[in-house]
Amino acid sequence: MKLFIYHTPESTPTGSVPDCAIAVDVLRATTTMATALHAGAEAVQVFSDMDKLIKVSEEWPAEKRLRAGERGGSKVAGCDLGNSPLDCTPELMGGRRLFISTTNGTRSLQRVQDAASVLAAAFINRQAVVDYLVAKQPETVWIVGSGWEGSFSLEDTACAGAIADSLLTATGGQLGSLAGNDETIAAVALYRQWQDRLLELMHRASHGQRLLRLECHEDLKYCAQTDILDIVPVQREPGVLVKNG
Repeated sequence: MKLFIYHTPESTPTGSVPDCAIAVDVLRATTTMATALHAGAEAVQVFSDMDKLIKVSEEWPAEKRLRAGERGGSKVAGCDLGNSPLDCTPELMGGRRLFISTTNGTRSLQRVQDAASVLAAAFINRQAVVDYLVAKQPETVWIVGSGWEGSFSLEDTACAGAIADSLLTATGGQLGSLAGNDETIAAVALYRQWQDRLLELMHRASHGQRLLRLECHEDLKYCAQTDILDIVPVQREPGVLVKNG
């Protein structure tokens, strides 16, 4: 297995896709997606364009859909939800499809949607994703961070490093053999430096500070937890993620 980490969708190689691609947007899209499926959502369908989200979701009965839209950290007017995983309760999600568009995370998923296997990962389901990789043994794996509007983000890279670090533990492998690019080595180093202070890292990260200004303190606390959900959002068809297994 060779693991390649890319900080943003824009930094991925063009004209190729891996055997397995993992989209990461810790704050907050992939955290929200995993939480929604854990809470009983039928599926999560992702869009980069809000107009397309509205159009497609109109084909679903109102009682079977939820629209989540976020731009700049705030809820999009006219949507049921923003992008907070704390809104994903069983009472709200049960049996419904979550149609979601966010500033960054949904773009990462769309960039890699042609890969043979597409997953969504965050700190909260890190170990479940690692277990999936160990079981499936894909030859090439990309972890694609969402960043912020095309630029590097601390939290996504730290999460990618957390996945790589746990994968090394699970397989007994060496970082030099696993790493397909220098970014993978750097991401593991970043995670190991901050692994016991993930909430502090998020408070220092530029998007974490943006969310703090929006008074999303509890969201950061939730997103900083590790391995609390045993669930892997897996793409069933382009743009549609369901609970693995």
